[in-house]
Parts: sequence; C-alpha cells; structure tokens
Amino acid sequence: MRFRDYRLLLAAAPLALLATPALAQSEKPDAAKKGDAAPAKQENFSTGVAKARDQLDSATSTSVVDEAKLGRLGMRSVSDLLRVLPGVRSEADAGDGYGSFTIRGLPLSSTGAKFVQFQEDGLPVLEFGDITYTSVDTFLRADMNLAGIQAIRGGSSSTFASNSPGGVINFISKTGVEEGGTIQTTFGIDYKSYRLDFDYGAHLSDTVRMHVGGFYRQGKGPRDTGFDGQRGGQIKFNLTKEFSGGYIRVYGKYLDDRSPAYGVVPLRATGTDAKPEYQAIAGFDPKHDLLYSRNVTQLLSRDRENQLARYDITDGQHPVAKAFGIETQFGLAGWTITDRFRYSGMSGSLVTLDAIPFGRAVDLVPQLGGAGATLSYANGPSAGQSIANPAALNGNGLLAQLTYFNNNIRSLDNMTNDLRATRVWKLGGGELTTTVGFYKSRQEIAIDNLWAAMLSEVRGGGDAALVNITTAGGVPVTSNGYYGYGAAFPGFPRTCCRMSIDTAYDINAPYGSLNYQIGKLAIGGSVRYDHIDASGTLIRDAGQSGFDVNGDGQITGAEQRVSSLALTAPVAIDYGKGYVSYSLSANYRIAEPLSTFVRYSRGGRANADRLVRGGFVNPATGSLFDMSNAVDMVRQLEGGVKFRKAGLSAQITGFWAEANDSNVLLGARFTRLYQAKGVEFEGAFQRGWFSLTTGATYTKAEIKTDSLTPANVGKKPGRQADLIFQAMPQVAFGKVAAGAVFVGTTGSYTDVSNRLRLPGYVTTDLFAEYRLTDRLAVSLNANNVFDKLAIASANDGTIPASGIVQARVLNGRTISGSIRFDF
Repeated sequence: MRFRDYRLLLAAAPLALLATPALAQSEKPDAAKKGDAAPAKQENFSTGVAKARDQLDSATSTSVVDEAKLGRLGMRSVSDLLRVLPGVRSEADAGDGYGSFTIRGLPLSSTGAKFVQFQEDGLPVLEFGDITYTSVDTFLRADMNLAGIQAIRGGSSSTFASNSPGGVINFISKTGVEEGGTIQTTFGIDYKSYRLDFDYGAHLSDTVRMHVGGFYRQGKGPRDTGFDGQRGGQIKFNLTKEFSGGYIRVYGKYLDDRSPAYGVVPLRATGTDAKPEYQAIAGFDPKHDLLYSRNVTQLLSRDRENQLARYDITDGQHPVAKAFGIETQFGLAGWTITDRFRYSGMSGSLVTLDAIPFGRAVDLVPQLGGAGATLSYANGPSAGQSIANPAALNGNGLLAQLTYFNNNIRSLDNMTNDLRATRVWKLGGGELTTTVGFYKSRQEIAIDNLWAAMLSEVRGGGDAALVNITTAGGVPVTSNGYYGYGAAFPGFPRTCCRMSIDTAYDINAPYGSLNYQIGKLAIGGSVRYDHIDASGTLIRDAGQSGFDVNGDGQITGAEQRVSSLALTAPVAIDYGKGYVSYSLSANYRIAEPLSTFVRYSRGGRANADRLVRGGFVNPATGSLFDMSNAVDMVRQLEGGVKFRKAGLSAQITGFWAEANDSNVLLGARFTRLYQAKGVEFEGAFQRGWFSLTTGATYTKAEIKTDSLTPANVGKKPGRQADLIFQAMPQVAFGKVAAGAVFVGTTGSYTDVSNRLRLPGYVTTDLFAEYRLTDRLAVSLNANNVFDKLAIASANDGTIPASGIVQARVLNGRTISGSIRFDF
C-alpha cells in the first residue's frame, strides 16, 4: 500500500464519521421474524439508482432474493445462488469461485464478470470483475449474514456505479434490526462436508445495534478430490449508531477459506459437431470426480524471483480478505448526504488445472517419447511399475496432459469511497430529485502466474497417479510425472503463460442525476464521467531452458523444459483515459398496480489487467497501442411493463444492446462488437399455502465485427443460449415447508466458430423443512436431484481426434441435511 495514493480517499473518509450505505432498505427490518418472505421490500429497491423508490415508479428492471429463499436454496456457492436470477447467466461450474457471469446476452468471451459489478453492501468487491484467473465471486461467500440479494439489469447501473454497464448484483448484510440469532450445522449426506453457521443481532441501547455472523467448514465438498479441499470460513461484524436524521455504521469482514477450483473433465463425444452425444468415460464420473488426486498434492515450479518453490495444490481457491468500512447518512441544509468508505486487503492463491488435452496412451507415449517409448507409474501405490498395456489403462486407455497453474495473488487490495448528496425540490406541481456525487477508488492487481506440466492417468475417486515416459534408449522424458516446469506440453508456445503483473488502477468519477415526477409521469437522466489512470509493471515469460531441479548435477527429462521470468526486462505501464456514461428514462404509472417505462443508456467498462497481459500495451511508451481499447462501451435500449397486485407481480422487458469487447483468448488479442436483443420475464404468485417465483430470458445475440477473425461476423457468441429460465414453487403447511428449484437453458455453441454444440438441460433442486419447535428446525436439501449431466462450457471448438472433449459441468446430485436452532 502507498499512503500517498490514497490521499483523496482518506480526505473523504472523515465524512463517514458523520453519516448511508447505498441501501436505504438496510435500515428497514431485516425480517419481521425468522423465515419471513422479504427482508427488503421491493418497493424500496435502491441498488444502482439515485434514491430508493417503489419499483413501479422506477424505470429499471430489478430482482430481489430474500433471506428465506437464500436459506432454502442450500447456499452451495454464490454462482449456484445467482442461477435463480432472471436475465443473469451464471456458469456455476467452478466451485466456490472462479465463476463466469453476464446479463442479457452481453458477451462472455473470457472468465469472470466483465460487464456486471458485484457489490457487498453497496460497494464493489473488486473494481474489475474479470481479473485474469481471479473471478470476483472468489472473494464472496453466502452465509447467514445475508439479508438478501438485489440485482439491477441495465438501466441506471451505467451511471450510479463504475464499470457496471450490464448491471449490479448487491449482497446485503443484516444490521441487527432483528434481535436474536441462529446456529445451524449442515452436513453432506452423500458427500463429505461439515459446516457450522451462526449469526446474532441485538440492540445494545435504544440507538445502538449490532450484528455478527459467519461460518466454518471442513470436508472434500461435492466432488471427490482425494483430500479435504474445503477448509476455512469467514466472520462479519457491524455496529450501527442512530441519531436524529441519520446513522453511522462501522463494519468488518475476515475471510480465509479454501475450496477446490473445478477444472475441465473428460467427456467422450460421438456423432457430429452439430449433433454430438456426450457420455462419461470408463472409470471417471464427470459430475462427481475431478482430476485432482491424493497422490498429487504439491506443485513444483519457479517463483517470481525464478527460485524453485513448492505450492500446496490442496489450497485450491484460497482467498484471504480483511475489510473495514464506514457508512453514514445525515441531513444538511435540506440535502441528504450519504457516504460509504471501505478498505479491503485481499490476497491468496488459485492452484488449479487449465487446459487438459486428453489422448489415448498408445498415441501420446510415442508422440512424446518417440517410437518404442515405455510408460510407468511415477507415484501412487504402483510407483515404479511398468504399464505393460497402455491401451487398457484404467479401462479407458487415456492419459491427461495436466497443465497446473498457481495464480499467486500478492495483492488485490482496494479502497473505495462513494459520496453523494440528494435533495427533493417542489417544482411546478411535481417533485424534482437532484443527486450529485463523487466516486473514488484504487484497485491494485499484483499477481504471479506460475505453471507446471504433469502427465497423469485418467481415474476418478481422487486416486489418479502420475506417469513417466522413457525413450526406447532408456532416456527419461519426464521427471517424477512432470513433463516440464511451465506450460510445456506441445501446443503451448515456448514463451507462454508465466508472468508477473504489478499494477494499480485509480478511478475518479463525478456523477449526477435529475428525476422529475409529476402525477403519473416521471422522467429522468443521469451522467457520469470516469477517468482511469493505470500504472505499474509487467514481467513476461523468458521462455524455457535447462535447470537442475533436483540438484543431482544432471539436466534430464522435464528439467530441460523449465520456464522463467524475464526479470531484467520489465514492461512499464502508464496511461490514462476518460469517458462519459449517461442514461435517460421515462416511467408512467398507468394505475396503482401497473406502470410502463423506457430507457436508453450508454455505459463504459474500463479494461484492466487483460490489456496488459494480452499485448495491448506498447512496451516502448507504457501506453496502449490503441487508446480506444482502454474502455469498452455498452449501449442499451429497454422498455417494459410492471404489474403488482394482491399476491401477483410480473415484469416484462424488451431489450437491445451493443457491446464492444477488447480481450485476449489463448494468447490472441481481439476486439469485437456484439449485439443482443430479446425479452425478459419475471413473475411471482402467492396465495395461501402456495407460492411461485419464475423468470425467463429469450436472447438473440450475434457478432457484428471481429478484428481477429472476420469470418465470425454474424455468428453467435460462445456459450450463449437462446433461452434461460427458472422456476421456484413452494408450499407451506404449519410446521412444514417444501419446494423445488428448476433452472434450465437451451443449447449453445462452445465458441464463436459455431461448430460444436452444447446440449440444453434442466436441473432440479428439492428442499424441505420441518419445525420441531418454534426454535428448532431440521431441513433437507438435494441439488441436481436427478443427477443430470449439465455441460456449462467446453474448451474444444470441434470434436477432437481422440473423441475426448475438455468440458466443465455442473455438480451432480448432492444431498445435505441441516439442524437449525433460533434463539
């Protein structure tokens, strides 16, 4: 941390000692009592807008997931939870982080959440949601601290938050309005996992209240890795002091958690690219197994100083976050002043598998070792034994070229301050709401990408062993199962992948809005000017050379393929870019239960480390070759109708969007223009003992321009389905509550070449709860109860010669039980 870099933020922070979080509804009761339907009424939706308003008076498309629904969804991961939000595409295929998210057909050409901002209590978790190998959900956990989740799609998210033209998803914490607490233990019934959750809220006096909560867990998790990959938890705390006209709140968070990062798994594909049939291979269940193993728990590679180091593969995704914040609200001369300030120290690591080409052992052994090469076990119970018949290995005859990487996160520290002032004026028989604000943030990105390559058999149950190849002349090709200490397998460039980045991004953004409401009509507009300054250094891969890894005085096998960093040739980063976002809207309240709206928005997303990694930076100047790549713009037009009356609500919204994307994929940089149009529906019905929430989004998306491959113009973006949908019916009879969650998608293509198809699917979750007493309840939760093979993405653009596709799939059936005590 550099103190001088935060002077403006620290100057703003004292305002937080006088005064709101972004969420006016935070000051409403968290829930009337445990299990009530809505901790935050939709009438007071306030995420990504100037002022909390009744949804029917706001020209936005919004959704809320309340505390009761969160509990019944089972809280497997953040990406699982977000699958129930209409319009949100959540690829829940990576575990408790490293997820990919987008909204309404906006492009998802890489990992993470490029056009969507994830917030925690109104401030961004990370300024950029698509930092390479570090998705924003890695630093988020869903637990009993949550009062609910709010999401805004499009609309004013372009101007009331930076880098969020597609929308904002806001995780809202309880604040102790409701007194009492909960202790819950959850255990896997058909998988090994144990978790303890707790939360407690109390009024310390008439004007002071507090809330504390968190969780701890231990176990393998939903997939069989051969070791306990889930280890850790988090704790959150807040203290609120109310005073006349406002309040002040201080809060903190500590997260230290480990969980496996699910990589690709092998699937056998038959048929054609247009009509493929996918099935499991012998000895490996893609829904329940991973290519991790109890026999491979250490990663040997060079560190950022080119020194040999060992890393713990069992750490998987290991986020560490230490956050402190102050929120405040007060009145001043007729204005409502709000200020939110937070500093987050974030670090950790991500050790996982990237590209894993699978091949027949009888083909790979001579390919890597030459004619007459032999195969043997490198570790495990059969270490040293020859494999006489590679074609029959484990019943599938396959080998996996494991490319491990350690994403060593030295710093993702960020500091954010959002100061705004709002006033309502009487004007011409109506009300004019004015808002002015200033947003300041600094995001550090200091990450080392360190790689190694191993050769493994393909076996499930966490039992796979590494293998060695020896030439016909007895010369080792591998060393203890390692093929190289870098991204060394054929197909990777010799200077691929290893790098060290140390950058910082400063953002300054004044913004303002006007909204005039007279009678049934409200018209509004908002504008934001963001300026981003990027600085730092990049150290690239120096290529592969010989290095005596084991210190025996000889360089053999994998020791001939050792990557290093070009420490003496750092590339400087130094550029700045400003851009304007704006939004115009009109809303008409046709009748008490009915309204209609229209909105046009233009919002920007500043690009960060992907530009640096992807070769967009001129090493001679530190600036970009083309400054237009610094920011990608999104233009959106939307219009809709909302209805709410007597237990029935519905939103229907039509949308059109165009989005630029400057990005890098498989080492190649590109710029594309995407277009998406469609219609979105969200509805809810409640009558007596029955309730139903449902949503669906139909999207037609295509590529309009492509700088890298012009032939892609007119094709669909990869992994973009025409239709995604959700439904959650529930029933409640006295002490019993039960329900289901159905989430589905139609088919899509694996990538922009539009050759290999991914099938559509529907997953089904079931839940049931029984209250033994007013304070004691037991529940059962079954995710993907029919054990559906649901393929979220794949690395291959066509069926490979081996017939084995590198796929990412959702978890198979997992059943958990919980015992909950309220006090």
